[in-house]
Amino acid sequence: VQLQAFGGGLVQPGGSLRLSCAAPGFAWDWYSIGWFRQAPGKEREGVSCINTGDDSAYYSDSVKGRFTISSDNAKNTVYLQMNSLKPEDTAIYYCVANDYFRPGRTGWVPEHPDEYDYWGQGTEVTVSS
Repeated sequence: VQLQAFGGGLVQPGGSLRLSCAAPGFAWDWYSIGWFRQAPGKEREGVSCINTGDDSAYYSDSVKGRFTISSDNAKNTVYLQMNSLKPEDTAIYYCVANDYFRPGRTGWVPEHPDEYDYWGQGTEVTVSS
């Protein structure tokens, strides 16, 4: 299973970027897919994930109100619209997925790194003036 992430880059504070991740055709229509990130010297953290069966979504507190996750099931693609970007959003962003749905241990949408089976290559996001 290969996840292909696109859309990273350099943006000024307050700007926007949209990440996308193409996933192969899974056997089930209901699966979880989303984004984690890791900044230099910091632990990997969940940013936003979505269950494609019911569009339930998880957002970390640090991105609520600024980031929006969505999925296009026909294209097996997930998007992360990132607005009002801050320097602290600078990180490598990783696309993650499970090929079938199972809830997380602390929430309906899995939000912990060990709850995802597949990881894509990272795409770098730098927020700087």
